[in-house]
Amino acid sequence: ATAMKLAKGLVLVAVVGGEETLYSETLACTECGTSLPMLEPRSFSFNSKYGACESCQGLGSKWDFDPAKFVADWSKPLLEGALGPALGSVYWKRPVAELAAQAGFDLEVPLGELPRRIQKLVFYGRQANGNGRRGGFPGLVPLLRENYEASTSEGYREWLTQYMSPALCAACQGKRLRPASLAVQVGGRSISELTAAPISRAREVLEELTLSGREEKIAGRIVEEIRNRLDFLMAVGLGYLSLDRAAPTLSGGEGQRIRLAAQIGSQLRGVLYVLDEPSIGLHHRDNGRLLDTLKNLRDLGNTVLVVEHDQETIQRADYVVDLGPGAGRHGGRVVATGTPEEIAASPDSLTGQYLSGRRVVPIPDKRRKPAGQFITVHEAHANNLKNLTVSFPLGLLVVITGVSGSGKSTLVNDILYRAMAQKLYGAKEEPGAHGRIEGAEQLDKVISIDQTPIGRTPRSNPATYTGVFTPLRELYAMLPESRERGYKPGRFSFNVRGGRCEACQGDGERRIEMNFLPDVYVTCDVCRGRRYNSETLTVLYKGHSIADLLESTATDVLPLLENIPAIAQKLRTVVEVGLGYLHLGQSSTTLSGGEAQRIKLARELSRRQTGRTLYILDEPTTGLHFDDIRKLLEVLHRFTALGNTVIIIEHQMDVIKTADWVIDLGPEGGEAGGRIVAEGTPEQVARSPRSFTGKALGDILARRT
Repeated sequence: ATAMKLAKGLVLVAVVGGEETLYSETLACTECGTSLPMLEPRSFSFNSKYGACESCQGLGSKWDFDPAKFVADWSKPLLEGALGPALGSVYWKRPVAELAAQAGFDLEVPLGELPRRIQKLVFYGRQANGNGRRGGFPGLVPLLRENYEASTSEGYREWLTQYMSPALCAACQGKRLRPASLAVQVGGRSISELTAAPISRAREVLEELTLSGREEKIAGRIVEEIRNRLDFLMAVGLGYLSLDRAAPTLSGGEGQRIRLAAQIGSQLRGVLYVLDEPSIGLHHRDNGRLLDTLKNLRDLGNTVLVVEHDQETIQRADYVVDLGPGAGRHGGRVVATGTPEEIAASPDSLTGQYLSGRRVVPIPDKRRKPAGQFITVHEAHANNLKNLTVSFPLGLLVVITGVSGSGKSTLVNDILYRAMAQKLYGAKEEPGAHGRIEGAEQLDKVISIDQTPIGRTPRSNPATYTGVFTPLRELYAMLPESRERGYKPGRFSFNVRGGRCEACQGDGERRIEMNFLPDVYVTCDVCRGRRYNSETLTVLYKGHSIADLLESTATDVLPLLENIPAIAQKLRTVVEVGLGYLHLGQSSTTLSGGEAQRIKLARELSRRQTGRTLYILDEPTTGLHFDDIRKLLEVLHRFTALGNTVIIIEHQMDVIKTADWVIDLGPEGGEAGGRIVAEGTPEQVARSPRSFTGKALGDILARRT
């Protein structure tokens, strides 16, 4: 101990006639003096300053200027239109001209035709010389970076961020941890390598891990706990995810199943679990495992309450409560309760009629066939896609299927949609890695119809979104009473001064601030929630004020306005997509995801059709009842009947069985996916022995009457 103290924690012990052994109190190299901090659990967390990469602060990426964003046109010469607004001033021309003279390249040649070496020189400058300083031109990216860091104007810095993209951190290569943490290995793998692997593969690695006697005492229980938690994640169908997957990239169903896996591990009893559609995003093959997990929770002594439309989940329930009979003001009542068999036998239950087979989503008698026109994605290799070349037939209802994590969203949303949006609209969002898109010239529009809200504020409503509100206000402005008083269409808007109630500024309710508690909203005591002042409400059309119409449903308003073509056409499409129960003035923030999606479809239907539009929908049946799915499919088949192409990512069998063409990806999720397993009509896919979708589809088609 004295020797260790005198030598500052370093001592060499020489045994007479034996070997010399070096002992150190510090984690330091005796040759170069490099020392490591004491390793603790926080040393392996990118959320801790003790473990996070010092360069990117544990994010794995850094925002930097991206040539793909600040270059406006690669087909033009550098100083004649190639550089966008960020580099458009004369300030940049002199150093670029000097670089061209030094490097010997022609400034008249289009930027895209210059050699890659020259392009790299223009963007990033010359490499640092021996004394660590760059020689000559520093490069456009470093100059922009210098401008950004030196600027004191928040507005200018914010403007420059549009030319930046997240780039992989050069220090940690996206692994998020500092080198000392990454150097520690267990079983020949660092923590970043283990978390980057799919959960199913990580489980195999831990199963193969062998520990010596001493290691077993130290880490045996820890390894066993990790194995158990990975098993829980696999039990809910998430074996294809990697442990380092960013939370914002998870679907709602995936996030819910992760929380469910955490609850299984807690082994609690006497708990009420409430799950809202846990089957979202889950393939038919994995649904059974999820239901087994829920039964295990029940068997532990818990109560599991599930809000669900999935037929298999309803049929395996112990007790079912069916609400209805319709939606909106036509619902809100208990229609039937009991076992699934009792619900199926109930004549009043719409759900029961579908469970029993008295009602079905019909399979089309005749499917549309490819007419020889395709849009083809060549060499798709983003994420887990295995260099795919996929042809989507135009003019058909095409469904992309496959187990969770097989690459469906990557292929359709990240590659096809983004690439088409770039070609047609000049969108800046970069598509996923692929070779090229062939056949894009056959389309003139691409539209992604998702379940995001149709408006962000309570003032947005179905009337404003579908375009009904403008002709409705014009109708009221043309009435004799309005013309006598000089009322214009703006008088009948609750968004501007004049006709609205100024006490609540047209909101219909007033906000009461509660300081430390959430704000409370109460109905306006002046207009009683009608949004308009008394003078505006005296103008009537067929005995109804504009507030009366906004408080009425689309079904009730349609007969009143059927002689006004600009309004009737739009209202008719809202009713046809099954949303006739919605109030025209209902706040958009109160609509469900499925309702918002069908409102978007109604707006598209009411527009003039060119027959050359590509519609993309990602799991549109989320939150929809069997009857709502039937109505949705009727609308989508109307789109294809007009010559448009509809591509749907879906697991729901009622949608898949009615498709004209099915492309099944897999065979598994994660690294074992990303290949085409089967494609063709539903009948052809059902005959594929390798397709999990085909097996489920075969059972359904076999019951066809």
